[in-house]
Amino acid sequence: MTDVPMIAIVDDDEAVRTSTASFVRSLGYATRTYRSGTEFLSESSRREPDCMIADVQMPGISGPELQQRLIAEGRRFPIIFLTAFPSEAIRGRVMAAGAAGFLAKPSDGETIVARIEDALARRAAR
Repeated sequence: MTDVPMIAIVDDDEAVRTSTASFVRSLGYATRTYRSGTEFLSESSRREPDCMIADVQMPGISGPELQQRLIAEGRRFPIIFLTAFPSEAIRGRVMAAGAAGFLAKPSDGETIVARIEDALARRAAR
C-alpha cells in the first residue's frame, strides 16, 4: 500500500484555506492546513508535506520568506504559490528559488491540479 501524498496549505484567509483544502481532498490527497508560515514552521513533529500550496501575502512571514526559511533549513519540497496580487518580480524570485508554480487567485481547478501533479512528479523523480 502506498502513502497518499499530503499537501500542506498555508493561507491566512480562512475561506481560501478551507476551500483549497476541500478541493485538494476531493482529488484524493491528504491535507493539513495552516493559518500562517509561522504556524507551519512551529509544527516540526509531523512528516514533511509532499507539496505545499502557500499564499504570497500573509502577516508575519510572507510566502516567499517561508520558502527562503525552508530552503535555509534544508527542507525541500515543491511549493505552489497562490496570490491575489501577482507581481512579475515576486514570481521571478520564487520560481528562481525552485517554486513549482505561481498562480493568481482565483485560479481554476484544472490549473491547480496540473501544478500539483507536476510538483509531485518532480518530487518523485528526485
